[in-house]
Amino acid sequence: MQLGEETAERAPARSRGASLGARLRGPARLGRGEAVLVRLMSPLALVVVAAIVMGCVLGFVLAKQADDHLDSTHRQALRGAIEALQAVSPDLTDVDPQLVKLLETASGLKNLRLMEDPPQGAQQGAQQVQSLVDSKGRIVGWFTWETERPATDIIKRLLPFGGLLALGLLGFALVATWQLRRLSELLGQSTREVQRLAYEDAITGLPNLHRLREQIDQMLAKRKGDELVAVALMDLGGFDEMKEAIGDAGEDEVLTEIANRLRRDVPAGVLVARLRGDKFGLAMRATSAEEAMAVVQATRDAISRAIWVDQVVQVSANAGLAIAPRDGANREDLMRRADLALRGARRRGRGLTRQFSLDMEGDFDERRFIKRELAKAMATRSFEVHYQPIVRADGGAIVGVESLLRWNHPSRGYIPPGLFVPVAEEAGLMDQLGAFALRRALTDAARWTGLYVAVNLSPVQVRDRRFIDLVREVLAETKTDPARVVLEITEGVLIDDPLTAKARLEDLQRIGVQLALDDFGSGYSSLAYLQQLPFDKLKIDRGFVAALDQSANTGVIIQAIVTLGRALGMSVLIEGVETEEQRVLLRLAGCNEMQGFLFAKPGVAEEIDRMLAAGGVLPLLAVKAAS
Repeated sequence: MQLGEETAERAPARSRGASLGARLRGPARLGRGEAVLVRLMSPLALVVVAAIVMGCVLGFVLAKQADDHLDSTHRQALRGAIEALQAVSPDLTDVDPQLVKLLETASGLKNLRLMEDPPQGAQQGAQQVQSLVDSKGRIVGWFTWETERPATDIIKRLLPFGGLLALGLLGFALVATWQLRRLSELLGQSTREVQRLAYEDAITGLPNLHRLREQIDQMLAKRKGDELVAVALMDLGGFDEMKEAIGDAGEDEVLTEIANRLRRDVPAGVLVARLRGDKFGLAMRATSAEEAMAVVQATRDAISRAIWVDQVVQVSANAGLAIAPRDGANREDLMRRADLALRGARRRGRGLTRQFSLDMEGDFDERRFIKRELAKAMATRSFEVHYQPIVRADGGAIVGVESLLRWNHPSRGYIPPGLFVPVAEEAGLMDQLGAFALRRALTDAARWTGLYVAVNLSPVQVRDRRFIDLVREVLAETKTDPARVVLEITEGVLIDDPLTAKARLEDLQRIGVQLALDDFGSGYSSLAYLQQLPFDKLKIDRGFVAALDQSANTGVIIQAIVTLGRALGMSVLIEGVETEEQRVLLRLAGCNEMQGFLFAKPGVAEEIDRMLAAGGVLPLLAVKAAS
C-alpha cells in the first residue's frame, strides 16, 4: 500500500493508533499492579506468620485454662468424696482399697492411691497430692494421682506443625517476593522496550511513523504567527534492484548508513523518521518555504551519496513537500499532499523534489479513477492494439508497423497511454498489460509476413526477469520469426538501472529479436548506451522533427545522430513526420525509415491489411492530414 493511501484512510490509521496505545497502556498497568503486590507481599507474609504464632499462643493458653479447669473439677470432686468418707468413718484409720477405687471413679482422677507418707517430689511433673485429714485434724494419709492435661497435650503435639507451617509460609513469602520483584523488573524492561519500539524504527533507530505523526500534531498545535510547519516524504530510487544485488543484510547496512548520515547532516529541530521500507519522512518548523526546501534538498543529497557495502551502492531519493498553513491545517492533509508531491516527483524521474500544488489534487483523482477502471478493463479485455506503418525513406514502401496500445473507455472515450501506462506500472498491472500487447501484436504479425512488428516495452517489463520467458513463450505460440520482432526501450530504463537493463537486453538479443532505442535525444542521451548496449535500431524523438521549421541547427543534429547510428551499425528511424518538407529534409539527412501522419495514422489491423493489398506503398497524406 502506498503512503498516500495510508494517510488517506484516516479512520483505519486512527484505529491502528488507538490499538497501539492500548498495547502500550496494558503492560504499564500490569507493571504497576505487580509493583503493588510486591510492596504488599512482605507485610502480608509477616501478618500471616504473626497470626499463626498468635493462634498457637492463644490455643495453648486456652488449652491450659481448660486443663486447669478440669484439674480443679477433679480436685473438687475428690474433696467432696473425702468429706463423704469422713462422715461415714470419722477416724479414717483404715481405708479399704476398694473404697479408694470408688473415690477414683467418683473424682475422675487417674491412678488414685492412698499413701501413709507424702511422696517425694509430689506436685511436680505429672503427679499430684492431696492430704487425708481425720476428724481431729490429723493427717492420716496422702492421696496421689496422675494429672491429665488432654488439651495441652494436643496443643503440644500440634505446635511443631504450626511452626513448620509458619516457616513454610514465611519462606514462600520470601520466594514469592523475590520472584515478583524479578517479574516487575522484567515487565518494566518490556514496557520500556515496547514504548521504544512504538516510537522508534527497529533497524535504523530513527523515529517511526507513529512518532512523526505525533511530532507534526505538536508542531501544528504550537505554531505561532507566521511560522510554517513543513512535512516532507521521501523514497529511495532503485531500492528494489539494490536489494536484489546485496541481499537483506546489505539492505540493513545501507539503511543504517543512511540513518547515520541523516542524524549527522540534518539541522537540529528537524525530525527525520523512517516510515517503512525505503520511505522516510521529515517534520520541521520553518520561516519560509525556501528554507524548508533547502533542508529537504540537503537531506536528499545526503541520501544520494555513494555507500560502500562490500561494493559501491548508489541510490537516489525523490521528495515531496507540503507546508502548513498553505497546504493544510492538519496532519492528515499535510501528509497526504506531501505524498501527492512525492508521486509527482517520482513520475518525472529520479532525484527530484516537488512542492505540493493544487493541480496535484485533480491529477490524483484522475489517476485514482484510472486505477479503478484499469482493473475492470483488464478483466473485460477492453484494450485494443492499433498499428502505425513504418515506411522506407526512399520510396514509401511499408517495411514494418508499430503496435500501439489503445483503451476505449465506455464513458471517457479513448484514454491515451501516457495516462494509463504509468498508473498500470504503479498498480502492478503492467506485466499483464504488457503480455496482452505483446501477444496481440505477434498474433497479428502472422498476417503480414513481409513486415516487422515493433512493440514498446515498459521499464517494469525490462526489469522483470520473467519477461524473457514471456517473449520466448509468445514467439513459440505465434510461430513468429524473432527477427521480425523489434522491442523498443526508452532511455529511462537505462538510466534507472543500467546493469540490469544490459543483462536483460543481452538475453533478448540471444533470443533473436531486434532492439531499438526509442525517443533518442529526448532525455539524458549518452553515447555509452549506443556503444555498450546491443541495439539494432535508433529511433530519433519526434521533438527534433517539430523543431526543423524553427532552427537550422536541428537538421545538423539529426544528420549527426544518423551518422553516429550508421557508424555503429544501426538503422535509423525518425517518427513524427507530418509534412513533405520534413520528409525531404530527413531523407537528405540520411534517415533509413520514417513514421508519421504524413504516411498514415494508427489504425486497426484491418487497415494495414488494406494498405498491403493496395501494394504496400503509401501515398503522401500531408494534404489530408492538414485538412
